[in-house]
Amino acid sequence: MPDFRVFCQEPLPNADRIVLSPEESHHLVTVNRARVGDPVVAFDGKGSEWVTRLTKADKRAAELAVATVKKASKRLCQVTLAQALPKGTAFDAIVKKGTELGVACIAPLNTERTQVHLEGGRQDKKNEKWITAAMEAAKQCGNPWLPEIGPLSDVKPFIEKSNHLDEAVPALRLIASLYPGAVTVKTALAGYRKQHQQLPREIIWLIGPEGDFTKDELDHALAHHFVPVTLGPQVLRCETAAVYAVSVIMHEMQG
Repeated sequence: MPDFRVFCQEPLPNADRIVLSPEESHHLVTVNRARVGDPVVAFDGKGSEWVTRLTKADKRAAELAVATVKKASKRLCQVTLAQALPKGTAFDAIVKKGTELGVACIAPLNTERTQVHLEGGRQDKKNEKWITAAMEAAKQCGNPWLPEIGPLSDVKPFIEKSNHLDEAVPALRLIASLYPGAVTVKTALAGYRKQHQQLPREIIWLIGPEGDFTKDELDHALAHHFVPVTLGPQVLRCETAAVYAVSVIMHEMQG
């Protein structure tokens, strides 16, 4: 795989050249020091990639000559990581790791124990920052898909909105929990498969804040058919729990 990857909005069909945005041009030419003739893969975050060569090393409007176009296979399962918003920059790291692991959507949640409150323009700025973090991670790991970064929402409405039992193949809804009756991911998948005669096409993972979900929030999730799942005997930090949860489910789905 070429060393250089850039993000681009989807070009016109059958386009033979791509002109990059000023931001991507600067990153490619100034930061990464790409030169005319260097191979570059451009991707749109929707599964399409263009194998190209740099023909104009302009730091404001770099141009790429398209050689071939390829489309990535669709994900076998859409994984949504619904994560209680942590303090500091931990959510940035969660976005990056989630992108590397191939999640389809990352949904920041406000819970009773969430200590960060985003209001007005702060939420928009944070969302832009998280999209940039996802883009950087996708460039580094070669993922042609960018996750959707959802708006901050309260956990109970999110749980209620996720409960689509009328669908022919409903999502598998999981909540990381220290609940005494929590099962393993393998057991949760086996139960779903037994009920629906197939593996899920969509999985929703709820990960709580430091201090975990309150009993009221957990009970609300259980009432809406979320399955309590253990992440092992240790109490994990929220960012560790997010990476662990997604890694395990991806491994089991591929197994």
